[in-house]
Amino acid sequence: MKKHFRILYKNLGKLIFTLLVKLSGCRGSNIKVWGYSRLTKNTSCGRNVNFNGCHIYGRGRVEIGDNFHSGEGLKIITEVHNYQGRAIPYDETSVVKDVSIGNNVWIGMDVIVLGGVHIGDGSIIQAGSVVVRDVEPLSIVGGSPAMKFSVRNEAHYLDCLKRKSFH
Repeated sequence: MKKHFRILYKNLGKLIFTLLVKLSGCRGSNIKVWGYSRLTKNTSCGRNVNFNGCHIYGRGRVEIGDNFHSGEGLKIITEVHNYQGRAIPYDETSVVKDVSIGNNVWIGMDVIVLGGVHIGDGSIIQAGSVVVRDVEPLSIVGGSPAMKFSVRNEAHYLDCLKRKSFH
C-alpha cells in the first residue's frame, strides 16, 4: 500500500510542478518537471525540456533549447544589484542580463548560471559549477568559475542527432 501512495505522490507532484512551470509562461512541448521549479514570465523553453528543480531569478530573458536536462538545485540569475551606481555597496538600480541555453544541454546538480551567459549546443555542465562566461558547443565544463576540461565526441553527438536519439 505504501508503494502505491509513493507512486501517486510522485506523479501528483510531477503534475503540479509541470502545471506551475507552464503557468509561468514556459510554453515548450513535452515539458517534464520532477522537482519544484520556479521560472519567470521571461522564460521560453523548447521541446523535451526536463527540470529536476530549477529557480530563475530576475527580469532577464532566459531561452532554453530542445532536449534540455537539469539536475536538482539549478539557479539561473539574470538580475544583480548595480554596484557602480550612486551609492555603495550598491544603489536601488539593478543590472539585467539575459541567458541562453542551447539544444541538447545537460546541467548537473547545484549549478549556478549568471546573467549574460550563452551555453552552446550539446554542452555538459558539471555538478556544483558556477557558470560566469559563455560555454562553447559540445564543451564539458566544471568548477567555480566553470572551465572547459573536456569535449564531447562530435561524431557520436552528430550521429545521435541524425538518428533523433534523445532522452
